[in-house]
Amino acid sequence: MSKSLYLPEGYSSALTLRETQHAIKYIKDLFQQTLSFALTLDRVTAPLIVEQGSGINDDLNGVERKVDFTIKEIDNKKAEVVQSLAKWKRMALYRYGYTAGEGIYTDMNAIRRDDDTDNLHSIFVDQWDWEKVITREQRNEEFLKETVKSIVKAIVYTKRKVSLRYPVLANPMNENVTFVTTQELENRYPDKTPKERENLVAKEYGTVFIQQIGGKLASGQRHDGRAPDYDDWALNGDLFFWNETLQRGIEISSMGIRVDADSLKKQLEEANATDRMQYQFHQMIANDTLPLSIGGGIGQSRLCMLLLEKAHIGEVQASIWSQEMIEQCKNAGIILL
Repeated sequence: MSKSLYLPEGYSSALTLRETQHAIKYIKDLFQQTLSFALTLDRVTAPLIVEQGSGINDDLNGVERKVDFTIKEIDNKKAEVVQSLAKWKRMALYRYGYTAGEGIYTDMNAIRRDDDTDNLHSIFVDQWDWEKVITREQRNEEFLKETVKSIVKAIVYTKRKVSLRYPVLANPMNENVTFVTTQELENRYPDKTPKERENLVAKEYGTVFIQQIGGKLASGQRHDGRAPDYDDWALNGDLFFWNETLQRGIEISSMGIRVDADSLKKQLEEANATDRMQYQFHQMIANDTLPLSIGGGIGQSRLCMLLLEKAHIGEVQASIWSQEMIEQCKNAGIILL
């Protein structure tokens, strides 16, 4: 069993299995429509697999193993299952001819084989990946914050509609998002780990956006790992909501204004990853071919889990779990799909 698995005492799902399936569809249909309207996004089709060595697949923290296989029809060329679509989306904006103020979203499914599974983590990842073209003048903190507020409003609106349909789901949700930087958190809680800081600030404010993730803090440590070649570490962050069921903060979205030529160069050097400049994607940023953009991912299962007041992500998605975890959850009243 995962060491971080949490089993809430006296837990019982507010909805039956059948009601849960109906509610999942309702949330996904409603939220993606609300999000696309709020951010002016078109839905597009996205890949599950990309060519190995293309530079398009997300490297996450740079150590996670990708799921790969050979393709018989293309001389056994290797392909990889995506880990996220952070880079593909920006390429799509360019290929499809989107201009400032316009964007895309897609249903992203991925496999992250090295993730540790617990209440919030599965090796199967599903999220709404979105990306939007911005102007040079919009590459600032204020525009980032306004975008975050729009996403929070879309989530809270969806929560209200869900609670009207299922009145038993009554946990409150704060629409007023608080913004705090990782350095401010380290200054406030110097003796706490980054995860402990996230939980403390989420409990205090209910809804919080933690800014500036990826670079080193004053202590010399990083709040969390972040790939150096998509988010600008000075203009990104994670959106957390307090989860009453789990008594902890739950990250719903990771997002940010994307790197331009200058921040890409700086971050690749800091991460000792300048070899990535060989890839077409990185060259297209360096020579200003790709549009400037903002984007992120919003966890589908995590959002359903939060709004349906579930204790485990496996209650809203079908994945693979150890037999020990399945039994532990069952004994605690948590039925995994």
